[in-house]
Amino acid sequence: MDTLKKFRQECTAFFDSLSAARVPPLVFGEGLHHRPVLMLIGEAPGEQETLQGRPFVGKAGKNLTAFLETVGLDRAQLYVSNVVKIRPTKVSAAGRIVNRPPSREEKELHTPWLMREIALVRPDALVTLGNVALQAFVQDTVGNRHGKWMRAVVSPPQGEAFTLPLYPLYHPASVIYNRSLSQVYQQDLETLRDSLRAD
Repeated sequence: MDTLKKFRQECTAFFDSLSAARVPPLVFGEGLHHRPVLMLIGEAPGEQETLQGRPFVGKAGKNLTAFLETVGLDRAQLYVSNVVKIRPTKVSAAGRIVNRPPSREEKELHTPWLMREIALVRPDALVTLGNVALQAFVQDTVGNRHGKWMRAVVSPPQGEAFTLPLYPLYHPASVIYNRSLSQVYQQDLETLRDSLRAD
């Protein structure tokens, strides 16, 4: 059996076993699943991702397209995923179901599965989007780490830990809400592009 298919089946069975209530659908990573140039890691799927069962579609997909255009890569060269595989939601004041940041418990439950996924995919390098993704590896903020390569330890629950290059970026959504970050984000993308070309 395909190792990623087995991974998805085991992950689904694990989360199904945690709750008698209906578990929201899991949204797994997709893309080049063996040694991609980059593995892009977001925080969690949103509404469109959950509806379509794919990461980085809808608004996130537009952000990914802009990312790819700037760094000069094709989506087929990447593997894209999220730390948390279910959409975290809350009810807004207007009574609508909206996204919320993942809780500490959600991050703790899902991070070992992310580590397993990385170990199976074995990307050349990782790119994290926002604090949730970065903090799966280091207890620091994107404000301190963005735009600079670092080494990240990948610790799958079974198997030996290993390190990969990691490049932290601000989450594209944060750039929408804080326009002052847009120039910084663009510069970080251009630095990433230049470093990939230099390899």
